[in-house]
Amino acid sequence: MSRSGLRLVGEGAPAPAPAPRGLFDLEDFLPYRLNRISEEISLRFAREYKARYGMNRPEWRAIAIIGTRGAVTAREICDDSTMHKTKVSRAVAAMEKRRWLRREGHESDGRSEVLTLTREGWRVFEELMAMARAYEAELEEMVGAGAFGRLLSGLESLERRYGTCGPIRRPEDEAD
Repeated sequence: MSRSGLRLVGEGAPAPAPAPRGLFDLEDFLPYRLNRISEEISLRFAREYKARYGMNRPEWRAIAIIGTRGAVTAREICDDSTMHKTKVSRAVAAMEKRRWLRREGHESDGRSEVLTLTREGWRVFEELMAMARAYEAELEEMVGAGAFGRLLSGLESLERRYGTCGPIRRPEDEAD
């Protein structure tokens, strides 16, 4: 049975025995742990900005990137956030409907548009960044300043090693 109590194999068939602990423990596997805690941290913060602005995670990521960079294309948002272009398109449309951003033609690429925040978009961005700084301070307080600094240092080392300090390009997106 799974943790939720659901039987994972055919009707009435006994569930296979778990792998012996010495072979592999998923709970200790760093990528699994990083993904799990990242999701939990993101979801907790998402509840805050959703309550205040009715905003979802793709919209949060998009406004954070536009506000940080100043002017970007939707493709750059995809690259920076690892979101699929459909999610970015929906986020941009929702933000445009709220009058948080404007689209302008791209100088050298007629197929793309440059996205910038409106005055209202900048106001929301600044409030969101204050919320983000406060949330990050709470996280630092939870683990302590020393541990928090070491965590950031370790993450920076991994980001440098894997080249993810800037925009991330996924292989499946190269053909787009």
